[in-house]
Amino acid sequence: MKIIRITLALILCHITGTDILAQRAGVANIFRDEETLPIRLSISMKEVKKSMSDSTYFPTVLHYGNPDGTFDSIRIGIRARGNFRRRHCFFPPLRIKIKKEDAAGTLFAGTKNLKLVMPCQVAKNYKDLLLKEYVCYKLYEPITPYAFSTRMVNITLTDEGGKSSKTYEVTGFLIEDDDALARRLDASVIEQAKLSPMYLQDTSAVRHDLFQYMIGNTDFSTTFLHNAKVIQTRTDQKIPIPYDFDMAGFVNAPYATFDESLGIRSVRERIYKGFCRNEMVTEFVRQEYINLESAINEVINHHESLFDPKEFEGVKKYMNAFFVVVKDDGYYKLNITQKCRER
Repeated sequence: MKIIRITLALILCHITGTDILAQRAGVANIFRDEETLPIRLSISMKEVKKSMSDSTYFPTVLHYGNPDGTFDSIRIGIRARGNFRRRHCFFPPLRIKIKKEDAAGTLFAGTKNLKLVMPCQVAKNYKDLLLKEYVCYKLYEPITPYAFSTRMVNITLTDEGGKSSKTYEVTGFLIEDDDALARRLDASVIEQAKLSPMYLQDTSAVRHDLFQYMIGNTDFSTTFLHNAKVIQTRTDQKIPIPYDFDMAGFVNAPYATFDESLGIRSVRERIYKGFCRNEMVTEFVRQEYINLESAINEVINHHESLFDPKEFEGVKKYMNAFFVVVKDDGYYKLNITQKCRER
């Protein structure tokens, strides 16, 4: 077993490096820079949240910063997305639509749609929650090229929905659109309400499910495609891609809910929701994660400046607990292989 693990580790070092390079190919300009992008928006939050139509976009202008401190602008359409946060949050997640002719020659060239995530509420602790959700997206990048690109933004948002306008300064992040991700990975998005998880490419499915366990997320379903997109490659492989992590234990939002039938007592408690797969496949992916421990921790260390010291230590401690499980044969069997779902 030890020889197999060493061999797998050497193979995975090569695969992971190649995949990360491939991941950056074809990424839209907006996601090629990790610098936080300043943007300005004026919208009626009340109107945007009230509209339940997926086809109704409210026209506005997005102003975005240049490296020299000046601002350019682009016409966009905006609508709210995400039913839970639309009901419970002051700032709902937004979907941005951009016409091709408006995007041409700008930072948004080649971008038709974007998602914009903002903190649920104005209070500072909600900014911390948003930053942890952003880090979840970054944590998936060294694991697989099948991950959404993201970029942090500082938003000056003017709400015109009241008797008088009010301006908020909030931090958020942009997420690559589903179709854009599929195009750069030479694939297509599967648009159906239900899919048997056993049709998913096995290695990618286990990789996805173990990631959800790592961040303590149970708010997903690869059967009903809840908080998971599935793309189909030219070789007919169906790959699940996770998103929306605000209910994860890693984030630990005060509004987070969980299914008590899973046998957990809080969102911080991890439970494996993956389906049972071939033992060689699960062991292969397990060794991937073990081999990537330093790279995953480096993602967290890279974003240390986003958190106060106490919050950062909590993030590190939560992640270390995951690696205690995957590196120990007994813990791994008890918490992963014996918890996998048969149906």
